[in-house]
Amino acid sequence: MAITVPENIRSTATAGERLFFRTLKTFLPDDYIVYFEPDIQGKRPDFVIIGPDLGIVVLEVKDYTKNTLFQINHDQWHIVTTTGDQAVIKSPMKQARDNMFHVVDVLKKDKSLVQLDGKYKFQLKFPFGHGVVFTRLYSKDFIQEGLYSVIEPHLCFTRDEIDPDKEEFSEEVLMEKILNMFVVPFRLREPLSAEDINAIRYHLFPEVRISAEFKPPVPYQDQLLLSLHDIKTMDLHQENLAKQIGDKNRLIRGVAGSGKTIILASRAKMLSKQNPDWKILILCYNISLANAIQQMIVHMLNEPEDLFDFDAAEKEVQNQNIIVRNFHSWLKNDLKIKEYQLPEIIEKIEKGETILPTYDAVLIDEGQDFGADWLRLVSLLINANTQSLLLVEDRAQTIYKRKRSYLQDTGLSFQGRSKVLTINYRNTHQIVKFAWDFFRKHSVFKNKVVSRDLEGDIIAPQSTKRKGPEPGIIKAANFFEEMQLVARQMKKLHEERKVPLDEMLILYRVKRTHKFPIVDIIQRSLKDLELPYFWITENDVSKRSFKKEDGKIKISTIDSSKGLDFQAVFIVNVDSMPFPLEEDKEREVSLLYIGMTRAKQFLCLSYSADSEFTQYFARVLLERKQEKSGLEKIN
Repeated sequence: MAITVPENIRSTATAGERLFFRTLKTFLPDDYIVYFEPDIQGKRPDFVIIGPDLGIVVLEVKDYTKNTLFQINHDQWHIVTTTGDQAVIKSPMKQARDNMFHVVDVLKKDKSLVQLDGKYKFQLKFPFGHGVVFTRLYSKDFIQEGLYSVIEPHLCFTRDEIDPDKEEFSEEVLMEKILNMFVVPFRLREPLSAEDINAIRYHLFPEVRISAEFKPPVPYQDQLLLSLHDIKTMDLHQENLAKQIGDKNRLIRGVAGSGKTIILASRAKMLSKQNPDWKILILCYNISLANAIQQMIVHMLNEPEDLFDFDAAEKEVQNQNIIVRNFHSWLKNDLKIKEYQLPEIIEKIEKGETILPTYDAVLIDEGQDFGADWLRLVSLLINANTQSLLLVEDRAQTIYKRKRSYLQDTGLSFQGRSKVLTINYRNTHQIVKFAWDFFRKHSVFKNKVVSRDLEGDIIAPQSTKRKGPEPGIIKAANFFEEMQLVARQMKKLHEERKVPLDEMLILYRVKRTHKFPIVDIIQRSLKDLELPYFWITENDVSKRSFKKEDGKIKISTIDSSKGLDFQAVFIVNVDSMPFPLEEDKEREVSLLYIGMTRAKQFLCLSYSADSEFTQYFARVLLERKQEKSGLEKIN
């Protein structure tokens, strides 16, 4: 079964489009991608098919009957419209061909997708084709009317070739036709790689972009304006979710690292693009996450539709209609109210006795941390005509006790309007397993862990196949020694593994203990090795102003790291967890789980005293040593 984008076809599509969509989805291989009506820089072909052994095929769908066609030639078709009038249109074959060359022109600017030498120099390194699907004309109609003299048989589909209910239908013929819909037919010697397919999708469908790193223009003799590297493309499931969240109220539940924040930001960008006059509000709990989302939105809005358009790249697009706030800042600065006033204000709004700003769409990240009154207030300030609320959550990351019925809190039911993300894309397999093993061992909610979409359940993460080193565990004599070991490890990662300093994060639970000034020692240890740093959680100003790409190691509390990710994460002073003054141990379990899942590639936990959690990690260390010595004996 092929992957389709969107996952389901819109209800207003024609009967022929719906039939062809189902046929492609059912009968094409699992590694084919079928796009329905994608917006490719101003053009909207009906279907675009991408396949590793295929290349690209662009198709137009026509629901013409014999009575529709009056006179046709290679260039123009005289047709009879539904009102009985005659009209002259461009040949559907030319429409498909023009759309195909539009796609080709977009892709040829990327040197990773073109031949750089040989007979086909500067041509795409894979075949591209086009065709027309006639959903209400049969092969016998083409023969009787002589249509094949104007339309090449290998460049069109008839009803009997696309309808599985017809006796003449054959899966083999469907596949063979698609594989041969090329003006200059040739088969790929080697299938397109996942990187090639990601690059194709990346250029054709800007909304799936996460980031692109720009290099200076390459020399003119390459016939190219730009070389792109570090292409990161949203996973197809994430892309589908961003595009298909639908209107009204929606809920997305996902594990740590599943791309929830990316989907939320992409959704905001799409809503902004489709509705420039809308007022869109993004809310989250913590200040540093609000800052990170703000930067992500600006980055997405400033990415030109055509990555090779330098004029567009130089013009900074201002975030006109998207407001990003952490909840308390929004209360204080936008609504001018205090949290204790919420019950009174909610009652006044419901009675129509007060007026507050309203929003056409609200998107909430880390929804598990929002209280009942918070959600009720937000739901009352959404435009009644749009009712566009997107709530994103992961209950394994719950660190604040909140009441949990969205129907009561918001007056909106999410039943049948929710999606689940179970795959962790951020972390390596080793980090996912390490963090989840810890969570399962210590969480009182472990009996509620399932993989299904049920209100109140915690979702078990499935890891990606991406491998990496086992998370490190450091036991030191005291915190001074611990930080010296951590700082040396960071320097080594930077010098030997080339991990940028601004891709490293140090997390701490408390600023100081009765024994040690934790943050002071962290800063001193980094200064001793001349490692630049930025303390994100020093105060509210630093939380709002930090920029990730500043060449500096970041220091933060675990609470404020929610929604952030770094290549390397060091959680220090783990012996301060569970924190003795925190009555809710479950919060401590969730906090440490959150901290561990901030790491994309390298994770290290360190401690210099005993606690319930460090005893667990000491056992993990012992098991590793025993396993290693057992393997050495076998060898």
